[in-house]
Formats: sequence, C-alpha cells, structure tokens
Amino acid sequence: MHILAIIPARGGSKGVPRKNIKMLAGKPLIAWTIEAAKGAPSVTRIICSTDDQEIADVAKQYGAEVPFLRPAEIAKDLSTDVEFLTQALDWLKTNEGYEPDIVLRLPPTSPLRTSAHIEEGIRVLLADPDADASRPIAESPKHPYKMWKISEDKKYLEPFLPKSFTNMDQPYNMPRQILPDAYIHTGAMDVMRRDTILKLKSTSGNKLAYFFMKLEDSVNIDHPIDFDMAEILMQKRLQSNG
Repeated sequence: MHILAIIPARGGSKGVPRKNIKMLAGKPLIAWTIEAAKGAPSVTRIICSTDDQEIADVAKQYGAEVPFLRPAEIAKDLSTDVEFLTQALDWLKTNEGYEPDIVLRLPPTSPLRTSAHIEEGIRVLLADPDADASRPIAESPKHPYKMWKISEDKKYLEPFLPKSFTNMDQPYNMPRQILPDAYIHTGAMDVMRRDTILKLKSTSGNKLAYFFMKLEDSVNIDHPIDFDMAEILMQKRLQSNG
C-alpha cells in the first residue's frame, strides 16, 4: 500500500511571515513535521508542496522530496487544500505514474504532532472501509453555544447560534458541564483516501472517522503568540525526553 504524506508550505504566510522555515526550538518549523512523517512506519513517501524555492531547499535538507514547485495560482491566501492536493496527485500520476492509496495532509503549523499521531490517523482510516477520511479532534476550548456576533446595527451582542438551534434559553450563561460535547478539528492532519480528494473534491468526504489528540499536542500556528506557545511546549517536551 502506498501512503503519501504531503506537507503544504506556501511562501506567502501572513500571520507569521516566512513561518514555515522560521526557527522553532533549534530547527526550521517545517523540519518537525518532516521528521514526524519520517518516523511513521506506514508512510511510504513524503513530499513538500511549496511555491517557494527557499522552503523547497530546506524541506529537501531534512528529507522530503520536492518534485515540483506549486503553481502560483494555487498558492494564494484563499487557495483551498483540495486545489494543491489535486495538483500534486495529477502531477505525480502524469509524470511518474504514481498513485497513492492514502494521502496525508501534514501542515508544518502543527509541530507538536508526532509520528504516533500520524500512525493513529492512518490506522483509524484503514480500520473502517466505509470512511472517506480521518481527522484528529480535541475538546473545543471555547464552546460554540457561548459564542457571540455583533448585531446589524453594531450596538449589541447577539448569540451566534439562535435558540432554534440550541433549544436552550441563554446557553451562554449556563455551566459548560451541562452543554453538549463539542469538538474541533485540531488541524494537525487529514488522512484521506485518494478518491476522497479526486472524486469527492473534499478533504473530509461524507463519512469522517476521528481520533483524539491532547490540546497540548495540537497547537496550530496562525499568529505570533501561537509560535511562542509552540516554542514553550516543544522545549518542555525536549527537556522531558532528555
């Protein structure tokens, strides 16, 4: 079975400029994800999808393949995951005749995701032949029933979710313990069958399996404060591991 890990790393990140090769605990950010993928026995190939030659050089230095540079038109702020995944799969089939069975999207922005997490995601998908994909989840740190929006006249707060949805009076004032469980996709990875991407044009499909990750392993770097938190947690992990 061919299991391909694709590491997306655009050069034009805005929240943290050049974040994919910014140093984190002594290594470029992207290196942590490449090393996690290399440590997962089920992963048979690792490529980096980037539009940036400097990122490509760093990715190759740490052991990922960069068989092509991503076209600029699908490396924009609003470009979707399906676009770059489809481009990568089409390129590999056309130029190499290579068609993986399973595809992983492993963003560098989740550096605390481990090889064991990757293996778990693969195991969960393969264990359920009806599942189109699997994702890691964690308990939502902010419950959706307690979220707000600003009224159209900009004067007051209104519940983001109406009573017709929650079927509760003022759930935003209720103890969290009585609200229904809510989870987030940690963003650390997507594990997908090839047809989920190419035929369903999706990274989740219609039947989405799941597994759990701890919040401390699930930091997703979008802003400078996330980078600082990842640095603290990575240093703590490294010290713990000696």
